[in-house]
Amino acid sequence: MRDIVIIAIVAVGVIAALRRPWIGVLLWTWLSMMSPHRMAWGFAYDAPLAAIAAGVTLLGLIYTRDKSSPFKGTPTVMLLLFSCWFTLSWLFGLDVAGDYPQWQKVLKINFMVFVAMALINHKRDLFALIWVTAGSLALLGAKGGVFTIMTGGNYKVWGPPGSFIEDNNEFALALVMTIPLLRFLQMQLTSRLGRHLMTLWMMLCAASALGSHSRGGLLAIVAMTLVLWWRGRNKFFSAVLIGAVGVALLLFMPAEWTERMETIQDYGQDRSALGRFSAWWTAWRLAFDYPLGVGFFAARPELFQRYSPYPDLGTPAAHSIYFQVLGNHGFIGLFLFLLIWLTTYYAAGRLRKEAADIPQARWCVDLGGMCQVALVGYAVGGAFLSLAYFDLPYYVMAFVVIARSWLHRRGWENEPSPRIGRIPIPGLAAKTPPPAAVRA
Repeated sequence: MRDIVIIAIVAVGVIAALRRPWIGVLLWTWLSMMSPHRMAWGFAYDAPLAAIAAGVTLLGLIYTRDKSSPFKGTPTVMLLLFSCWFTLSWLFGLDVAGDYPQWQKVLKINFMVFVAMALINHKRDLFALIWVTAGSLALLGAKGGVFTIMTGGNYKVWGPPGSFIEDNNEFALALVMTIPLLRFLQMQLTSRLGRHLMTLWMMLCAASALGSHSRGGLLAIVAMTLVLWWRGRNKFFSAVLIGAVGVALLLFMPAEWTERMETIQDYGQDRSALGRFSAWWTAWRLAFDYPLGVGFFAARPELFQRYSPYPDLGTPAAHSIYFQVLGNHGFIGLFLFLLIWLTTYYAAGRLRKEAADIPQARWCVDLGGMCQVALVGYAVGGAFLSLAYFDLPYYVMAFVVIARSWLHRRGWENEPSPRIGRIPIPGLAAKTPPPAAVRA
């Protein structure tokens, strides 16, 4: 039954994308983020659904007139340079043939981000993309949150199999980054019921992140919560509310979870932490000897035997976006990678300031702020997780770039219908001012 439903959704999306290729971007994003076909048990499991969605979207990109250059800001230029550099690193790496699948996978993700920025040009399209991106992960988070509550947090929550976030740690960070996006969508809703349901959705995602038993995820939640509190208007009320919810969630978790979180203080005695130090030190040292990088796989026994201070710990993964990129692509690769996120954070801040006095663009202020919060979560949680190539942060970058482009060309003066066919996009129509307000 699941297979039939998934194939039916993809078929409808493909047909719609032939006429409106930006819908193909939504279809690709759903398949990429949520990996629904990996939750089926039949013919849909191995079906090339993402490839079909990408092919139809590219076909539409060729023929549609409603497209623009994807290079709308500095972050996109940095992403292009980073993509060129890791391609160079792969070609001059230690195992070109062995690293080819990973290079192809990462390049495909980055390419589709560029396609999204070329086809998503209107507020309607951008809101739909944010709903699909956040909703895909939040549905998984809600499921994991219910599971955590029903089991008392005694079992780990895992991500969809065969995806970037299959591991419990990576899944936790993805949910942490999703919460600010849900908060942005909540800020656009006028229905009290809708806002309350969105609050429940965010709490379930937080419960799911805690239920993953991820220490990096916990640190990311703390960092993100501090930023949200600092950005809030009523800091005292927010502190009381956040504190109450946080204490309730922490008290709910079992002793096993508490003991694991306490190992953050005892990292010197934790074999897992020592393994990370080994990987980090290896990445740092080999970056001096391999200025072009070693490709997409630095966890090689010969490299650890040569560079690691703990070669007896084996060849653990870097478990850090920073040392993952450093070990794979050298100092230049790390520099370009950091520039992507620094310029995105700055662009989000500029978006907030530039839209502050424009009533029709008030949502841009909300989006810029929540994207900055998501990036803080990624920067902190990513310091302990290997998620340098995961789609979500690159889509956050795309949200900021697309919104600034819309703002600079005064997109509210020529908005399309706030619907996909006959389906309204929640939070969009209610926030669009009437023509008289625009003229005023």
